[in-house]
Amino acid sequence: MENIQLAALGVVLQVMKEGRNLNQVLDEAQSQSWMPAQRAALQDLSYGTLRYYGQLCALLELLLKKPLEEERVRCLLLVALYQLQYSKAAQYAVVNHAVRAVRTVNARFGGLVNAILRNFLRNQAALLVQAAHSKSGRYSYQAWWMDMLQAQYGEASLAILDAGNLHPPMSLRVNHRRITTEDYLAQLNLQGIPARIIAPAALQLEKPVAVNKLPGFSEGLVSVQDAGAQYAAQLLAIQEGMRVLDACAAPGGKTAHILECTQVELVAVDKDALRLERIAQNLQRLNLTAQLIHGDAADPQAWWDGLPFQRILADVPCSASGVVRRHPDIKWLRRKKDIASFAAQQLDILRALWPLLARQGKLLYVTCSVFQQENQQVIARFLELQADAQRLDIAIPEQLFPDDQHDGFFYALLEKKQF
Repeated sequence: MENIQLAALGVVLQVMKEGRNLNQVLDEAQSQSWMPAQRAALQDLSYGTLRYYGQLCALLELLLKKPLEEERVRCLLLVALYQLQYSKAAQYAVVNHAVRAVRTVNARFGGLVNAILRNFLRNQAALLVQAAHSKSGRYSYQAWWMDMLQAQYGEASLAILDAGNLHPPMSLRVNHRRITTEDYLAQLNLQGIPARIIAPAALQLEKPVAVNKLPGFSEGLVSVQDAGAQYAAQLLAIQEGMRVLDACAAPGGKTAHILECTQVELVAVDKDALRLERIAQNLQRLNLTAQLIHGDAADPQAWWDGLPFQRILADVPCSASGVVRRHPDIKWLRRKKDIASFAAQQLDILRALWPLLARQGKLLYVTCSVFQQENQQVIARFLELQADAQRLDIAIPEQLFPDDQHDGFFYALLEKKQF
């Protein structure tokens, strides 16, 4: 266990002190010789420590008599506190392995690590109450994040914060070109994988499983996609034969869903060449075809052929504040100034894409954010600037908050007027 603890402290340290992406650091940290169970354990410790980082820091501050300057030891203690509070590992094993692990980091802290972890176990209930006296200790977000949500949603913001700390559900999108949702559910049942239907093409698993355990995954029967993300294809109301643009398309889940629903001429654009390759791989697995273009949605004149699109999906870059339960590092890496920067970029993309839309065509604006500055305010400003744009009603709430079925998304459907 101490090897996993050591690896996890390294991951947490690189995310929090160097501002690196959690998944990239995890990929580098996992030894090729590790068993799947060890990789899963490292992911759990890294994700969990970052998910509850605010609370764990508050607990550690209560347990320390003076600030701990050795950052590697501090991160090891945070990882061990996460294990003691949230994992099913034996408490004595967590403490003993942490004491062994710290010898590799700085042997003189062995006694301190032992004392702090045992003190936590003796006074766990009282310490948790004390830690919750601060908002960061209670909700585990940066202060500006909590303040911004409070200003926008009032008391409802607390439920949004709590939902962002839950483990996300695993949802599947059934490929209706190949199989019905009911028939695929039957295949899952035969494999002993409990699931339920939550939307026409969406299934939610009772417990997450590896994709190689999903029947027919490699043959393209099903894909992993959040149920909230699956609304995009539905809201676009695409008809057969239309010319459709998926801007900012990577990793291609919505691209594939559109093609699974309707036979269209689809152009998928993304400025990240590596992520564009992921779209190609997904389409190949699903036996679907689209024109893939390496380009910037904010600069379509560099790649557009001049032919209008009847539908445009603008799934724009954003803070990803609606998907933090899948990416807990975002809670700590984002800065308040980033929100205004994203909003400006989003408006630029909208204005750049609008000339590509045919008259009476529809553009669907999508973010995975819960901040109004990136959502309602961007749309309101765009409508002020664009006289031939009108907003249409949609069949779902414009703002989806993370819950037991989906992540947080914002949807706005715009139509280009005839004149």
